Amino acid sequence: MDDIISLKDGYILDRATNKPVDIRKPEEEVRQEYEKTLREDYDYDYERMDIEVSIQRGEVHNKKNQKERADIVIYKTSNKAQRDQNKDILGIVETKKPTKKDGIEQLMSYMSATTALWGVWINGEEIEYVYRDIKTGELKEDYIHQIPSSGETFEDIERITKEDLKPVQNLKPIFRRMYYTLYSNTNIARKEKLGSEMTRLIFCKIYDEKYDLDKPPKFKIGFNDSPEDVKKNVEELWEKVKKYLVEDGIFEQHEKIVLDPKSIVYIVRELEKYSLTKTDKDVIGDAFEVFAERQFVGDKGEFFTPRQVVKMAVDIINPQPEERLLDPACGSGGFLIYALEHVWGIMNNSPKYKGSNLEDEKKEFARKYFYGIDKEIDLVKICKAYMSIIGDGRSSIVKADSLKSPDEWENAARTILTEDGKDQMKKFDVILTNPPFGSKIKVHHEYILKNYDLGHKWIFKDEKWIMTNETKETEPQILFIELCLNLLKDGGRMAIVLPDGIFGNPTDGYIREWIKDKAEILAIIDCPHNTFMPHTHTKTSLLVLKKWDKTKQKNYPIMMSVVNKCGHDTRGNEVYTKNENDKEILDEEFSKVSEIYKTYQNRVIKGFDRLGFTLYEGGLINGILIPRYYDPDTIKDIQKLEDTGRYEMKSIQDLVDEKVLEIKGAGGTAPSKDYNIYDEIPFLRTSDIGAWETRNYAVQNVNELTYLKYKDKQSLKEGDMLFIKDGTYRIGETLILTKYDLKMLVQSHFLKIRSLDKDGMDPYLLLYLLHVPVVRKQIDEKTFVQATLSTIGDRLNEIIIPIPKDKGIREKIGIAMREKLEARARLRAEIREVFNKGIEDENS
Repeated sequence: MDDIISLKDGYILDRATNKPVDIRKPEEEVRQEYEKTLREDYDYDYERMDIEVSIQRGEVHNKKNQKERADIVIYKTSNKAQRDQNKDILGIVETKKPTKKDGIEQLMSYMSATTALWGVWINGEEIEYVYRDIKTGELKEDYIHQIPSSGETFEDIERITKEDLKPVQNLKPIFRRMYYTLYSNTNIARKEKLGSEMTRLIFCKIYDEKYDLDKPPKFKIGFNDSPEDVKKNVEELWEKVKKYLVEDGIFEQHEKIVLDPKSIVYIVRELEKYSLTKTDKDVIGDAFEVFAERQFVGDKGEFFTPRQVVKMAVDIINPQPEERLLDPACGSGGFLIYALEHVWGIMNNSPKYKGSNLEDEKKEFARKYFYGIDKEIDLVKICKAYMSIIGDGRSSIVKADSLKSPDEWENAARTILTEDGKDQMKKFDVILTNPPFGSKIKVHHEYILKNYDLGHKWIFKDEKWIMTNETKETEPQILFIELCLNLLKDGGRMAIVLPDGIFGNPTDGYIREWIKDKAEILAIIDCPHNTFMPHTHTKTSLLVLKKWDKTKQKNYPIMMSVVNKCGHDTRGNEVYTKNENDKEILDEEFSKVSEIYKTYQNRVIKGFDRLGFTLYEGGLINGILIPRYYDPDTIKDIQKLEDTGRYEMKSIQDLVDEKVLEIKGAGGTAPSKDYNIYDEIPFLRTSDIGAWETRNYAVQNVNELTYLKYKDKQSLKEGDMLFIKDGTYRIGETLILTKYDLKMLVQSHFLKIRSLDKDGMDPYLLLYLLHVPVVRKQIDEKTFVQATLSTIGDRLNEIIIPIPKDKGIREKIGIAMREKLEARARLRAEIREVFNKGIEDENS
């Protein structure tokens, strides 16, 4: 027990030293990331590192010389007894937060006071190196372009061969630094041009690794090379690349590398010691997306699929050798790469392919069976580059708008994707995709919409959905559902990432009915809200389908899953945990879902929890396909409370039917032009409440005339509860109006819940019950997301609340809540009075 370290909020244990550090500081994030780089990419043991190391400058006994602290120090040995700054320090790292540009001089002063041979300055976006000339002791900036790995010297870097190149473990921060440095300093100003230029350089690097293996790398910087020398070498590689790939349509013969020599040196410096072809595909994919996402993410609704989601989808679909596979919105190629690796893994272990030239067979499978389409040429190039690194298959990646008819495509795409080279599309065994989504990029062209059932208006009549002859503007992800099912062979399988609105919105019911008519739903995986953050707040799920091949079934089982952990936070930073072997692993649950699906025998799961449970198609409520709506863990929790015998379990609808509660909309108020911060009567918005009370002062106010115009419509009374029913977040937060709060207007995003029978349900007791964990969980599960707007709608009435049967307990809770909240309301009113009286006194 003595070894357990208690950490303050916001603190973590430093990777190298296990000392508590404040990860909320941006510079600490930079330090932790670079410690990982030193360990994984440069082979320096954590035992050789220390942080916040005091550096004595000048004479020790001179009080004018203050000790300062170096952020990271790398020692020559892991021996803790050898920590003398005058003989044991090998390197020093100075870390800054991303906005900071200073610190080079500080780093050099640390080096001059120690034996450090090299220094690194890094702020997460840019990196600089300092070199000590061993002969003269002079410190030089812009002299070295890399630091040696553990056990290496600078001379070893010069002598590196292609065989010496090693995989990189932490490439994404390197690519991120390259992007920010180039964007700030290069001769190329436009982001999209910068992404294209980086793709060219990556191809040069890949080509240099894959060919002329007996020759030294050309994608490197010699100790005495000038920037012009480095650019010349890269341009020579580029000419070879074009000859190799121009027939694929990746590059044009006239294309040139236009980056200035200094910028090229920077890129080569960052990548020269690594092998991209040996690097794990996860690392390469993440790194490519650093450049791709800054060009495409958001503007065109393309959000790159997190690797854990891709892996899960591939594992569930389980593509087999000789199955034809397509991603019609392939982006940077994540689904294709993982599916290809999956199929190759099967081939490695299959007797069928023993004795064959397996590596040639694999490449042939990639070329013959794997297809990708994207309408953005730069993404097509990135995907081809990605496929080139892994093996092959790049020739079947084409530029085209998947939603358009093939007769509108370019000849190259038509030749590859149609059976007759004209308009008869090939059919596929497997489709994996994450189509572009968003209300801002609707498809509005009649000539596209008319080709899709889901591009038409539908009406609900006589208890069923009916398609009309009229087309309507439609979000692309909806059309992609139909496109994918049309492209599947009978019995073919598909997995598609979709916004949650499609799975639950009442107005999208026709989409769900259309899907069920065309395919069997194999599985639905409810992804965490932050899965695609920080790029979009859109909530998504993965839908897995099998196209009907013979007789359509009824009341078949569907596997559902609710995933709470995706492996990163809302800012996109990876989140780790420890496994049973005390090894650091990504804190995610998608891999667990994959394992559950593999054991999904006879379409029934033994036992059940949120990560894997079976729901029969006939048991769907109002056609809702959102797994968390049916979360079995919540059902268990409700049952446990009921089994105690101490609670009466009632739904909100029960209390309404029994005339105990009345629920109405709060009533819309005046348009924004009637709001003024300088008026006196509060206009309460959802952001103005928290901790069961209002702000002391609303951000927006209305005048007396506006208040009189709307007050009768809203009819607010003491004891009324305001409940947030929709908005971007905070659904279910509440407050009770006291006599101090009545003169106000409220936003239409509130519901007004009034207790009609105080004996049946005291409003303060209800406030308490709506915030107990089992009820809060239900509120979250019955809140559906439409794009980025969340709403609970009429599903509030389904919430089950545990009402204590003991009247004494009910009264005790209600009285305690009332006393505390009324006291707080009284204090708020007194503070307002003091403030307003003070202002009046000042003006008198």
